Amino acid sequence: MIKKLYPTQYIQSIFDLSIETLIQEGIKGIIFDIDNTLVPYDVAEPTREIIEFFTQIQEAGIQITLVSNNTEDRVLKFNEKLKVLALHKAQKPLNRSFKKALEMMRCSKDEVIIVGDQIFTDVYGGNCFGIQTYLVVPISDKDEWQTKVKRGLERQVIKCYKKWLEKQA
Repeated sequence: MIKKLYPTQYIQSIFDLSIETLIQEGIKGIIFDIDNTLVPYDVAEPTREIIEFFTQIQEAGIQITLVSNNTEDRVLKFNEKLKVLALHKAQKPLNRSFKKALEMMRCSKDEVIIVGDQIFTDVYGGNCFGIQTYLVVPISDKDEWQTKVKRGLERQVIKCYKKWLEKQA
């Protein structure tokens, strides 16, 4: 059960994603969470660096879909400059939003990864759905109250994950 909480990869930031490696692995779509994965939850728009990185990803032939548990207004405003596929009120970790994202990108499970900052929504949801999961260190310490509650448990899971990785080496 606990392995469902372990990411496929644990990276510092989205900018640690290697587009070249993803292409070599047959990845054709990336699902990105927004809040504390791309920007702090209280930042309304993507940075210039994110816009440029998304352009590089798309120019490499990889599709992008934003999948957020946040409101329609939040997701639409954030996506104005990115103009990628997007789902709001996704209810992660439920499978529905992952299934919809794959349908929108016309990709299979083995062609898609999810990149997010939360174990109990992004990683657990992606693992249960059967896609690769990339956990990023949250961009900011600021979180909505319900997320703050989960962060302590996430730290414990990450400790277990790191010990498990050491045993695998």
